[in-house]
Amino acid sequence: MIHVAILIFEDVEILDFAGPLEVFTAVGDWAGGTARFHAYTVAETSAALTTHGGLIVTPSYTLDTCPAPDVVVVPGGAGSRQVMRNQRVIDWLLAQNQRTQLTTSVCTGALVLGAAGLLDGLRSTTHWEAYDLVARVAPRTEVVRGVRYVDAGRIITSAGVQAGMDMALHIVARLTDLETARQTAHYIEYDWQPQITA
Repeated sequence: MIHVAILIFEDVEILDFAGPLEVFTAVGDWAGGTARFHAYTVAETSAALTTHGGLIVTPSYTLDTCPAPDVVVVPGGAGSRQVMRNQRVIDWLLAQNQRTQLTTSVCTGALVLGAAGLLDGLRSTTHWEAYDLVARVAPRTEVVRGVRYVDAGRIITSAGVQAGMDMALHIVARLTDLETARQTAHYIEYDWQPQITA
């Protein structure tokens, strides 16, 4: 079982976290109920959060109670500007990164990774409106424009919103196999075109 912790916070972009969560949980749905990924939300506290679109979400775990993740997904949204300044979340992220197989971001979640120093010396991407902002927050990263995601080894970043689903399918392909990712995309009726270069 591959454990995927998806960080959520006030003013998080809905599809940034819900899209990848749908991808990871769908792997077991089409495969006869054999779950390969355990995806769950995690937040600083157990209090309900209001997303950017107004949806109210209760996290499954807190930073202190979540299962040890194999993959961390940091979504974006307007709230990421506050999260990148939250030292408790940054410390948690750095601690998880010591043991995860992959630490990833969607959209302006790259700001959080950048603030933690996790993009230093790597190529990365983000939502097109935030290219310059990520470059300022993480001046030692090369921000790649016009791509759906950038796989820099243990760190993967994606462009905004729906691109997080492309990244999640790429992660499924990396941690299982390409056919599993293709079948998952087919199951959720998502027209996924695997990125040749990242």
